[in-house]
Amino acid sequence: MRQDANAPGRRHDLRSVLLSARDGLTRLAPGLFLTALIAMASAFIAGHHGGPVMLYALLFGMAFNFLAGNEKCAAGITFSSRTLLRISVALLGVRITLGDVAALGPMTVLLIIGGVVFTIGAGWAVGRAFGLRSDHAVLSAGSVAICGASAALAIAAVLPRHENAERNTILTVVGVTTLSTAAMVLYPLITETLGFDDRAAGIFLGATIHDVAQVVGAGYMISDTAGETAAVVKLMRVACLVPAVMAIALVFRRDGRGETDSDMAWPVNTPVLPAFLVGFVILVLANSTGMIPAIIADSMGAGSRWGLLIAVSALGIKTSLKDIIFVGFAPVAVLVVQTVLLAIFASCGLLFVCWLAG
Repeated sequence: MRQDANAPGRRHDLRSVLLSARDGLTRLAPGLFLTALIAMASAFIAGHHGGPVMLYALLFGMAFNFLAGNEKCAAGITFSSRTLLRISVALLGVRITLGDVAALGPMTVLLIIGGVVFTIGAGWAVGRAFGLRSDHAVLSAGSVAICGASAALAIAAVLPRHENAERNTILTVVGVTTLSTAAMVLYPLITETLGFDDRAAGIFLGATIHDVAQVVGAGYMISDTAGETAAVVKLMRVACLVPAVMAIALVFRRDGRGETDSDMAWPVNTPVLPAFLVGFVILVLANSTGMIPAIIADSMGAGSRWGLLIAVSALGIKTSLKDIIFVGFAPVAVLVVQTVLLAIFASCGLLFVCWLAG
């Protein structure tokens, strides 16, 4: 009798949940459809005509900036640029195993970690010297030091928010993607000039080029050995994402806002270790122990790439070309200097390691 009496209440609760989910999906659908369509168009153009797919997504998204304030699209665009972004960064963890990292050897691992730490520290100082605010400087430095657009999006997710935060993120993504493409062409020539063998060339490319696709492209321009080495080294840099983002989040929490400007605001109850970074670590550990079947890991990796592409499309929609032009020369100059600093550090470090090896 008690079960029969409770059954209508349970059915009502279930119906309420389903209706709420339907309403939520209906509210998100127009914006999600728009950002997904832009992502697919970008992937199609990149696949058939070449070029950096992230940059296409940004530019195509900016062409739809007039829809950023549209009441029907706003919720889905915001979901894509925030929630979907965090999920996609977490899924990057399936691309890394601890075995890949160990196979690099201690000197290579130290070189990679040293490059990340040096570039974030020196790059932040360069940004401040050029007049960038602290959060913009560390965003730019972190994207150069770790993994380009993906790092920029992950770091932006834990920085305090202000009216120019999304504009700074989009500027960084555009700049670092463009520089990564240029490096893909130029850096193989540098490795030849410095006399690196295929393995050393792969280490240099993986330790310096910003985005994964360009790293792999540059490596295989030289040889299969260089391409495989570059990919593993790059993934080691991606693994540095979690401690780097944690450190940046802790610094800005400690400083309250990270700046004295009154327009900056730290989100209420922001955890020291965001959930998407916890997910990243869990997936790395699970993938390292073989708990994730290869077919599922591949699917999750593809989901991560598409999610990031959709998130970048959403950021493009929310960015006005007029705002980017207004920013001026300084952010571009900072990215270039940070990129050069990383290349100098990596080349000097590799030459030293080669000298030690005799």
